Amino acid sequence: MAASLNLLLLTGVSIILLQIVPVINAGKILILVDNLNIRETHSIFLKSLKERGHQLTIKAADDRTLTLTKYGEHLYDHLIIFAPGVDEFGGTIDVKAITSFIDNGGNVLLTAGTRVGDALHELAAENGFEFDENRTAVIDHLNYDTVLDEGDHTTIVADPANLISAPMIVGKTRHTNPILFSGVALIADKTNNLRLEILSASTTAYSFNPREKVEEYPGAVGRSTLLIGAIQARNNARVVLTGSLAMFSDAFINANVSKYGSTTKLQKSGNLELLTELSKWVFMEKSVLKVKSVSHHRVGEKNPPREYTILDNVEYEIEIEELNNGKWEAFREDDVQLEFTRIDPFVRTTLKNYNGKLKTQFKLPDVYGVFKFMVDYRRIGYSHLLDVQQVSVRPLQHTQYERFIYSAYPYYVSAFSMMIGVNLFSCVFLYHKEPSKDVKKD
Repeated sequence: MAASLNLLLLTGVSIILLQIVPVINAGKILILVDNLNIRETHSIFLKSLKERGHQLTIKAADDRTLTLTKYGEHLYDHLIIFAPGVDEFGGTIDVKAITSFIDNGGNVLLTAGTRVGDALHELAAENGFEFDENRTAVIDHLNYDTVLDEGDHTTIVADPANLISAPMIVGKTRHTNPILFSGVALIADKTNNLRLEILSASTTAYSFNPREKVEEYPGAVGRSTLLIGAIQARNNARVVLTGSLAMFSDAFINANVSKYGSTTKLQKSGNLELLTELSKWVFMEKSVLKVKSVSHHRVGEKNPPREYTILDNVEYEIEIEELNNGKWEAFREDDVQLEFTRIDPFVRTTLKNYNGKLKTQFKLPDVYGVFKFMVDYRRIGYSHLLDVQQVSVRPLQHTQYERFIYSAYPYYVSAFSMMIGVNLFSCVFLYHKEPSKDVKKD
């Protein structure tokens, strides 16, 4: 009976672990909508979030009970805004509250449409982007869908080759099927160093009001017309912005792309694959790095010393893990660098990756003081990784210096020759006596 009970308990533990591991970074998501019918029109995307373990709370954007925090704690881990036309949020949520949410590590997925509310304009500007004017849309007369388009060429077919070259964000979707987009253009602030231009339009696209005659220069033209943009803040919070709510819809996800002028066989849109990868990235389900362990010691030893001595040969090792699909895996990249710094780096070297364990050996500089082993890894798509280990480096003790230094041999010769010369001079001066000369007296 006891054995059966133990087996049952172990089985229960195993089941619990199997359930927890795939959703290790799942969280609570607040979804703000203009229309609650989005539950039906965008059900495929929402279902994909639920299947990955996220808890969804869908509310109207003007709900008076809305709040992101309570007693100083976040009620939600992530925020999705599917309310393009909202001018003012309900409850205690406003642009300032959302910005504070991001500053405290929250992640946001923001979508717009041809009607962009004041709140979204302001929120986009806070994150280094700008939505084009109301009633404008991305237009492409050579790359549009002949079935879904209503005649104004605003349902465009985006080429996956225009995606950012960052598999840690978009996965392998650069080689997937064409992507359907219908909405407003996104314009990036070029002074924003944190911006990520995820998906750009083709060179033939431009942004304008499709109901008006083009008599002035469009707000965005060609590849400067962004369809999807993103930032990763310095605190690793992630924000994704897109001008198309329609691209998340079941109609666009299930559609067979019928591109104007194309003679190839109809292909299902690549929207779901792209949106799945983007949502995994923005909700911290992948491309998150952490330090598992760090060690440093003299070569040939195993434990770190109380203090190092100048010119010691040192071995450094750091083990880094990457979150991928809910599991922590060994980090495979080989471009991680170590800096041995005081104020400025004295040593900078690239670590060699041995299945997630990155190692190197180097010689300490001939300078003493307080130093740091520092790994500061910043790469597009990955979370910022910083690890600092502070150590002391002392000068040599008087018993540790070399007895004779080769470069000082001329001085040694000079000193000994001087000593010999003094001795010879002393001997000559003391023991050599000139013969006296007799002086005749009158």
